[in-house]
Amino acid sequence: MKKTTDPMRFRFSTLRVPAFAILALTLAACSGSIGSFPSEKAPMSIENPADGYKLEPGNRVRVTVFNEPNLTGEFGLDPVGNIAFPLIGNVPASGITGKMLARRIEENLKRENFLQEPNVAVEVLTFRPFYVLGEVRQGGEFQYTSGMTVLSAIARAGGYDYRAVTDEVVLVRIINGKQMEYQATERTPIMPGDIIKVLERRF
Repeated sequence: MKKTTDPMRFRFSTLRVPAFAILALTLAACSGSIGSFPSEKAPMSIENPADGYKLEPGNRVRVTVFNEPNLTGEFGLDPVGNIAFPLIGNVPASGITGKMLARRIEENLKRENFLQEPNVAVEVLTFRPFYVLGEVRQGGEFQYTSGMTVLSAIARAGGYDYRAVTDEVVLVRIINGKQMEYQATERTPIMPGDIIKVLERRF
């Protein structure tokens, strides 16, 4: 094992790393930066991240109640996963999609007799962060925005350092609860929660 005092260039204690990322971070720390690329290539097209994204505490959403401007606005999920919505109070939002949250708000407004036929839309404004590890200048946790690629993610981390492999990276993604590793390029689109590992060149 390659000896190094800080292989990832940042302290894990400063990150709010979700449980599914801990294993990947630990393995990266133990193996050092030099590694091998997976044989499977990462998908070059992805669905709209908001379509199937399940909300979690800390996310922000924009709720639009058509023809009701006083009920329209931006809301954050509190630490237990609720949003504090006008008239109906706390609405559980964690673990469901934006579309499901819209239906839940409609049901509550109708059940409480505030609106007869409410029409609600929910837009996800913030997502689960992504992570960049390895041979970059400032690895760590970063806020995800729609349309990001591996290249834009590495740019958020300050760019490659002088030892990095720059044409390919390892992309770690959770699919149906299983950690998958892919070989990716700078043009590969990324999703919320992805982990990008930049490997070290073998001189």
